[in-house]
Amino acid sequence: MSETTPPDAHPDAHLPPPPSGGASDDDRSAAGGPRSLVVETSEGPQELGRRTATAGAELRREAGAVLRLPEGVAVDPSEIDVEQSDDETMIINMGPQHPSTHGVLRLMLELDGETVLRTKPVIGYLHTGMEKTAEELTYVQGSTNVTRMDYLSPLHNELVLSLAVESLLGVEMPPRCDWIRMLLVELNRVSSHLMWMATNGMDIGSTSMMIYGFREREMILAFFEKTTGLRMNHNFIRPGGTAADLPDGWEDDVAIICDTVLPRTDEYDELLTGQPVFRQRSEGIGNISAEEALALSLTGPILRSTGVPWDLRRSMPYLRYDEVEFDVIVGTYGDNFDRYSIRLNEIRESVRIIRQIVEKMPAGDYRVQDKKVTPPPRARIDESMEALIHHFKVYTEGFRVPEGEVYVAVESPRGELGCYLVSDGSPKPYRMHIRGPSFVNLQGLPLMMRGGLVADAVAVCSSVDPVMGEVDR
Repeated sequence: MSETTPPDAHPDAHLPPPPSGGASDDDRSAAGGPRSLVVETSEGPQELGRRTATAGAELRREAGAVLRLPEGVAVDPSEIDVEQSDDETMIINMGPQHPSTHGVLRLMLELDGETVLRTKPVIGYLHTGMEKTAEELTYVQGSTNVTRMDYLSPLHNELVLSLAVESLLGVEMPPRCDWIRMLLVELNRVSSHLMWMATNGMDIGSTSMMIYGFREREMILAFFEKTTGLRMNHNFIRPGGTAADLPDGWEDDVAIICDTVLPRTDEYDELLTGQPVFRQRSEGIGNISAEEALALSLTGPILRSTGVPWDLRRSMPYLRYDEVEFDVIVGTYGDNFDRYSIRLNEIRESVRIIRQIVEKMPAGDYRVQDKKVTPPPRARIDESMEALIHHFKVYTEGFRVPEGEVYVAVESPRGELGCYLVSDGSPKPYRMHIRGPSFVNLQGLPLMMRGGLVADAVAVCSSVDPVMGEVDR
């Protein structure tokens, strides 16, 4: 008991009396009802306030009035409803435990009946702190840290860190290393889109799609386990190359995956594309214009759904993407249906790329033969004391990276995944910042949800495809 409460005082003595005309706690207890205490809490600036208590400038900001526009173009404030009374509105929370928010994402919604007037994404419930953790890990250990950010496409995380470190090192990767990395990240793109097809189908009501998506994704994860030793969080793409070469028989495994996924993608197309309920819940829902998407720095399928053909594999080629043929899939209306169509067809394009990689895979080393970066082969450790010392120093001290800073970006399944790295010449990064596409793309939710229904909020959130490990990194 608190020291400020007299021993003989009733535990509820400090509470205010019940409102007039209402039953007290003691009355309810005597009547056999439960005793309860309702406590209102405030979360400060991140809380979504009532419309009447919100400044007009903030309401216009949520409606997109302060987005970057060409010179001479102005937004007419009269077009934005900022004076609407909130007598009939209510503010509710969707998440952070809601299954359709795809992780610990919290959406504060202001509703007028079933119509969403305003949306505020609230993040920070995962707070993994991976960027700060990276400053205490060597570059050798870095891949096992970043691979856990976007856990649906871990190989893209490993790739962007490795490319940034290798850019500072100034080393050139062997051709086979580049092609192996391309093979793995394209398979990872297919597995990520399959997961999205599964969960998006479940969000919109297709339980069959959930089963089929996981079934096909399982084939790819089995290949990853055979190649890297793990189904997820592989730590396989590392600065200087890859952890190992591809396993024996990998060509047959990849051919089976392609020959299975491609015809089943046609089945998904037949199952969903023409289905009346699916079309009604996706066509014209969650629209966003190209100007709004560019102003908010949205990338990936969301940006391409507005008709902007921005894909880093084509626009700013890395690895060997300039040596393979593929199409950049774009939409027209920027709605949920366009985003679905883009991901469905990107699976087909990735399979097309994978088949070309199998044909063009060269022989040679899978990692750079620089003793300052690459540990010696395992067999050499038993034969040479120098090799043993070299191996010990690489894995305990790491290797030093020349001073400098660099930004490298790759096209992940969700958009532009960037790594900004600062080196002070030590074996550990001085600073690391990840430009996570899920984090940036969440900015589009208030615009896409505005004016829709509560049921549409589930479909729109799913169409963004957020991974909260990348948002709260």
